[in-house]
Amino acid sequence: MTERPDKLNNQAILLASGGEYYEAIACFKRAITIQQDNYLLWYNLGITYRDSGDIKNARNSLEKAHAIAPERLDVLDTLASICINDEDFVAALGYSQDGIELAPENSSFWNLAGVALFNMEQYSLASDHFEQALCRNPYDANALYNLRDTYQELHNQAGARECEKRLKELEH
Repeated sequence: MTERPDKLNNQAILLASGGEYYEAIACFKRAITIQQDNYLLWYNLGITYRDSGDIKNARNSLEKAHAIAPERLDVLDTLASICINDEDFVAALGYSQDGIELAPENSSFWNLAGVALFNMEQYSLASDHFEQALCRNPYDANALYNLRDTYQELHNQAGARECEKRLKELEH
């Protein structure tokens, strides 16, 4: 019986969901040897590496997925997040900006770009991005928290209080 990449992918996802990362990674790698240009296999391998704590291999796998399918928002979102966790804020900003270009109404990319800018101490630009995220999704609690913190860095106490007020409203 011939191994099929889709079956190996499904098997690997089941293994990963049970915490069997080593076995899942082996399944994804086997599937990739059969179908090297399948972005989903690379993406799922990257997610599994990330979940196992191997950020370097996660990023490498996700970058391969991105090279195959540069229009995939899920790949860009995950790459930007991993770069932020890895403190590569320049790369995170780049992936976030790519996402903004592809999906300008997606609040997540605006928020991720803001996080990268905040960590680069570009607070004014960061606040612009968090505000854009909230224009697209006024219920984005992450963007509200981030905007509040950015306003505090900018000494905009009125803005920080307004964010705090909106956060409390979201809790109810």
